[in-house]
Amino acid sequence: MKKLLVAATAALSLAATSATPTPPKIGGCQVFPATNAWNQRIDRLPVAADSATIIASIGDSGVHADFGSGLWDGSRIGIPYTVVHGKTTPKSRLRFEYSAESDKGPYPIPANVPIEGQPSTSNDGDRHALIVDRDSCKLYELYALQRTGSGWTAGSGAIFDLRSNRVRPAGWTSADAAGLPIFPGLARWDGDASTGAIRHALRFTVERTRKAFVYPARHYASSSTDPSLPPMGLRVRLKAGVDISHLPRQARIVAQAMKTYGMILADNGSNWYVSGAPSPKWSNDQLHALGALHGSDFEVVDTGSLHP
Repeated sequence: MKKLLVAATAALSLAATSATPTPPKIGGCQVFPATNAWNQRIDRLPVAADSATIIASIGDSGVHADFGSGLWDGSRIGIPYTVVHGKTTPKSRLRFEYSAESDKGPYPIPANVPIEGQPSTSNDGDRHALIVDRDSCKLYELYALQRTGSGWTAGSGAIFDLRSNRVRPAGWTSADAAGLPIFPGLARWDGDASTGAIRHALRFTVERTRKAFVYPARHYASSSTDPSLPPMGLRVRLKAGVDISHLPRQARIVAQAMKTYGMILADNGSNWYVSGAPSPKWSNDQLHALGALHGSDFEVVDTGSLHP
């Protein structure tokens, strides 16, 4: 019994010291509590037993920053977001394709809401829209948002209380395949990288996933039960011994976050693509240097101690 108590005390001590002292903020709201999975440091957690197998299944391609400045093929580079005053922004109710797993709302959608893929009018991508209500400190996220003659439609929608660690019901999607919020996993310039450090985990994608999810994910998007494939919610980190000192400053800030907070698998997509929000302050040349990091530079983290 004494050994069990010592082990439990050690685990609690690690959890208490692994949280971000001050969570990131947006619009005066914290981006989830310090104890939230997105804000937990994982640099001291053990390597998962199946790490080598899963990393090999993802492959050894280079890391790609799926965000930046300017336009690519007519679209902003990254997933945009906006901050609104919910008390004065018009509220909309939407028709959802996946209505059974969507939060009904209403959603505070400004007329000029930024949508992923804009300003291109031919973009047929995910069309995410991320809205932070600074009055209620709630995060509204929408997938496949489209304006219609009578209002708005979307594939799915999710509402998160930024003051809470509450997750979606098991098996529910969100605006993301893993049932996770998107915003807290974006590499952002304002209030984030601009401070010299990103103090939260990052969102990333891989091409092939397993029909499974692990905390904090709540949903899967695969029919494969191959145990070598990664489940949604998988957390990886850049190995401590990987030298990032040669990277330009912006790439180094992102890479350090990969070491300290890691990355959480959130969707099917290109391997080792890291998500972020567009900003004219990003240097595409500096971010391109992240391509020097490859899949073999990462390891899967055992995050069992981070469960609530």
